[in-house]
Amino acid sequence: MKIGMFTAGYQRNNIEDIFKDAKRFGYDYIELWGGRPHAYPYDLKRGQINDLLKLKEKYEMPIKVYTPEHNAYPYNYMIGDEYQRKEAIEYLKTAIEMGKALGAEYTILSAGHAGYDATRKEIWERLSVSIRELVEHAQAQEHMILIEALTPYESNVCTTANDILEIVEYIDSPYFGAMCDVVPPYVQSESIMHYVNKLGKKLKHFHIVDSDGKSDTHLIPGDGSIPLKELMADLIGSGYNGDVTLELVTAYINEPSLYAKLAIDRFKKITER
Repeated sequence: MKIGMFTAGYQRNNIEDIFKDAKRFGYDYIELWGGRPHAYPYDLKRGQINDLLKLKEKYEMPIKVYTPEHNAYPYNYMIGDEYQRKEAIEYLKTAIEMGKALGAEYTILSAGHAGYDATRKEIWERLSVSIRELVEHAQAQEHMILIEALTPYESNVCTTANDILEIVEYIDSPYFGAMCDVVPPYVQSESIMHYVNKLGKKLKHFHIVDSDGKSDTHLIPGDGSIPLKELMADLIGSGYNGDVTLELVTAYINEPSLYAKLAIDRFKKITER
């Protein structure tokens, strides 16, 4: 099981710090956050990707996963008029192309909040149409996309294992799979391991962090209340053969290097036998 470093917390740092820290702290790969100033899809397309590819080669640090920023910045394909939906889809199609060009194995998507007026029928129709468009584009690129659940604090669309299973089974493509961030199930008293049981081989990736159980805050391992040692033992014992990213987002943006080091040190201690 390889361990990845998520890069959103480095957005106030020089981009080279990401690769330098990932190498010296012992991470196996980078999960690249696709937001400005470092890896916004349209900036990559206009040439910034060359800098990232050079750093990837210099530090011998793979970019295994690309996670473009979306849902509200300003792209959320689940809300607004058809023009806004289409614009969000075009943005994510570009993100898929950039994920492929970066050499990433996966580009990760989620489904933002659909608004309080949307009915379940309207939510499903918009989600299924949008995901089908994105998967068809990914298929044409021969690049795999994954969908993750968000917490109920963030979305009212895909927030549970059943939600993810429903859309993955409906689309049914070898280029479309699932991942699990452990915070959404934990904050709503859903079994994390049921993602493994329900999604089976469609489950390709995990975001591992800690949680206080009452917010969407992503904490470093050991600072929340998830029994991570026991969870990781169950996950490894289940036969899951994907990788895990320690997804520190912006709670530690003031000192990303210090917390990236602390996170992997604690995680390795949790998983040592």
